[in-house]
Amino acid sequence: MMTMKYVAASALLVGVMAGFNAKATDLLQAWQAAEQHERELAVARAAHAAADPLRRQADALWRPGVGVTAAAGWGHGESEMRGAQFSAPGMGTSSGVAFGTSVTSGAATRVALQASQPLYHPERRAQQQQLNLQADMGELQWQAAQQAAMLRTSERYLALAVAQEQLAVLGGQLTAVDKAATEAQDRFDLGAAPITAVHEASAQRAQLQARRLAAQAELDIQRRALADATGLPDASLQARLPSSVLPPVQALALWQEQAAAGNLGIRLQQLAADLARAEADKHRASAAPRLDLVAQAEQQRLSGHGDYGSGARNRQTNALLGVQLTVPLYTGGWRSAKEEESLARWNEAQAQLDATRETVARQVHTAWLGLQAGTEQVRALQQALIAGDARQDATRTGYEVGQRTLLDVLHADNDRAATALALAQARSRLVIHRLQLAQLAGQLDAAALAQANQALAPIQPLKQ
Repeated sequence: MMTMKYVAASALLVGVMAGFNAKATDLLQAWQAAEQHERELAVARAAHAAADPLRRQADALWRPGVGVTAAAGWGHGESEMRGAQFSAPGMGTSSGVAFGTSVTSGAATRVALQASQPLYHPERRAQQQQLNLQADMGELQWQAAQQAAMLRTSERYLALAVAQEQLAVLGGQLTAVDKAATEAQDRFDLGAAPITAVHEASAQRAQLQARRLAAQAELDIQRRALADATGLPDASLQARLPSSVLPPVQALALWQEQAAAGNLGIRLQQLAADLARAEADKHRASAAPRLDLVAQAEQQRLSGHGDYGSGARNRQTNALLGVQLTVPLYTGGWRSAKEEESLARWNEAQAQLDATRETVARQVHTAWLGLQAGTEQVRALQQALIAGDARQDATRTGYEVGQRTLLDVLHADNDRAATALALAQARSRLVIHRLQLAQLAGQLDAAALAQANQALAPIQPLKQ
């Protein structure tokens, strides 16, 4: 009787799981949605937009600069010249000539056009290096943000899958306990079983109901987290658990080597050190001479009332094409102090680079060990699951012939369900460890995510 009822419950669970799997969301689909919707990634995308303007700024530092200035207002001007010589056709030559102009109150205008082209400018060269380094950092930060978003999406996806599995396991257990409680009551009514069997089944049912409520809340939380990240409707989110183990990973030494060369955190910190060094070079170069090719034209006018008449007017026009040499002499100690500060920042960045390398190496070791231990754990749990199935069958048979109690059956069911859930969790951790290794080596991309997605398969119904 117990066996037939269990078969019916299992058949019902198979149907429920089949419908569940038909609506399952693919991991790649979840990532594609998160790539367009996740808020943290949107912030990184907005920051990445500054990389290209930084490169254009770097290029513009060595292009000509052109400017025009214009001024107008109320002016005053006087000029006096004595001891000059004057000559003109038909008038001869006169010495000791004096000239004077005066505009005590009049309209003044000034227009100037100037263009310059840097020829030799060490400080500007250092500025260009800084801008290119900042653009490189922006590109790497965007790549790091994408990889972090991939890992976050995978973690949320598998957390949802585990929460679904936990609720399904508890639901199957509760169904089996309900049937066991009914059968225990029937046996007690017939005088074939003690009342303790009824109480044991009732107590187990109450515990499972409480655990199922908690599991439902956890499922809602995980589904909401994935929905917020992907923008997909809550009701459409159904995740799949890993059903197979990913291929073996390469040796730890190879992962350490790849992480040392490709880890985005290390590369970003190296760029930060280079940027600090470029800042020091810029302040050092600010004391160097610089040479510019310049062209300028200027005209000044002043007209109005003066000491020598009411129609006084002065106009001056200047033009220049040549080179300009600028030699900084003294900045009051500011430049040397800034250079010392920048060198101290560079030393700090170098120390942080060494610390980052050490941290990454430790993280690679941890993730690699997690994969190795997790693989063995999955194998052990698979064997435990087989043994749990055999124990379940034997315990139910013993109960039907009177050699086992209902409590023994419930314990066997609980142990088997706990093993199945632990196996699902272990397989999920293996996938996460593999993705973490790829991220630490700077290799987490769509191909790595697709490989992880291949390990996911429709969840097999749990035998109760």
